[in-house]
This record gives sequence, C-alpha cells and structure tokens, in this order.
Amino acid sequence: MEPVQITAPGLVLRPWRAADAPAVLAALVDPDIVRWNGQGVTDLAQAAAWITRRADRSDGSHVSVAVTDATDGTLLGGVSVHQIRHGNAAVGYWTAGPARGRGVAVGALRALTGWAFTHLDLHRIELCHAVDNPASCRVATRAGYRWEGTLRESYRYGDGHRHDEHLHARLATDD
Repeated sequence: MEPVQITAPGLVLRPWRAADAPAVLAALVDPDIVRWNGQGVTDLAQAAAWITRRADRSDGSHVSVAVTDATDGTLLGGVSVHQIRHGNAAVGYWTAGPARGRGVAVGALRALTGWAFTHLDLHRIELCHAVDNPASCRVATRAGYRWEGTLRESYRYGDGHRHDEHLHARLATDD
C-alpha cells in the first residue's frame, strides 16, 4: 500500500514515524486525551509500539496518520479512518493540547474524510463522541458530519465510565 500523505490548509497528514514517539507520549498523557481517547501510553516504549500499530495498514482495516503543521512539521494530533468494511467506516481523532482551538481537528477530519471517500471507495463514515464532550460535537458538525442520534451508554471511555454518545455520519453523496 502506498503511504498516505494529504495536505490541507496549514496541515500535512502523513504516515507515523518512529521519531514521533516523544511527541505522541507527551500528547497521550494529557488528561483531556486520556479521558476521551485513553490509549494506555505512559512511556516511550509504549508510544513506539502505538506508532507501529497505527502505521501497519496490512490488514486493510484502518488508515491512521499523523497531523502536522505544514510550516514546521510539529506534531499537532492524529486522525484515522478505521473499522473499514463493506463500504462503511468510522473516524477518530485527537489534538495535542497546544494545538486545540485552532481548527486542526476540523481540517484534518475534512481532509482525511475526502481522501477516504475517494481512495477507499467508502459510502458512509461514522463519528461517535461522548455527549458530554461538546468540543467533539463542534468538530463533527464543522467537518460536515450530520448528527443522527444518541447511543445510550455505548462506550467506556478512558475515565472508566460508559457514556452516552452522539452519532454523526457523512455519506459520499453529502454536499
């Protein structure tokens, strides 16, 4: 499979690299990321293993890329399309603390979504987030994912509790 590199205004979405481990560790121990997107990464070895898993696309079930600043290459976050099967998939994302509030998640999500519809022949992509995470709701809406409903106590987040989730989705045929 060809490496994925996508550009968006101010951003480059590129394959994960071993050299990203220190920045990944710094991001994934942030309390906000741990709460909503807990990855269990607490040291450099775990960050390196996390990168290796994200970079391995061999089973065709996911595409995960680093989101970096187009000017200086600073790691700003990560975005992935996963659970790929039968023309459907899901997306996930996180943004490093210093990059929050700058439109990074929206820009990365839009870029990867467009790429996925074109290159993975997808018809539907879903995005779920905890109801009590309004920032993720704003990201979903701004990235063109329409709200479809609430999934009751559908996922156990990093805080150890099951949360209701909002389900958003985009179709390849959406404007």
